[in-house]
Amino acid sequence: MESANDAVRAMAAKLARRGGYEAVETAFLESGRPDLRGAVDIFAGCGIRRVIIIPYFLTLGMHLQRDLPRLVEEVGAAHPGMEIQVTPPLDGHPALIEALLERARGVAEGKLSASEVD
Repeated sequence: MESANDAVRAMAAKLARRGGYEAVETAFLESGRPDLRGAVDIFAGCGIRRVIIIPYFLTLGMHLQRDLPRLVEEVGAAHPGMEIQVTPPLDGHPALIEALLERARGVAEGKLSASEVD
């Protein structure tokens, strides 16, 4: 069975392939490696000077309100020549509603179960 961290890494790999990004790295706020500082250190070591952080959270909870801004500030101070931007969380994005509706329709029509993965 795939762990949650493995699932996030797989999502990052898909994002890199489909988006054509030269570098995509996962970063974990807790219980995973690399952490945000470690991921940005990897980019800095590769000469990358612009980082876009995409929080893989559904809602604006404590991690996004308190922890992430503090961590981004710390990482920015450690890498003063690097541009670091953070996107909003997934909450409120129109594609999220469409994904939820697609899942509901799939189950209602007997085409999808909870154990299936796209």
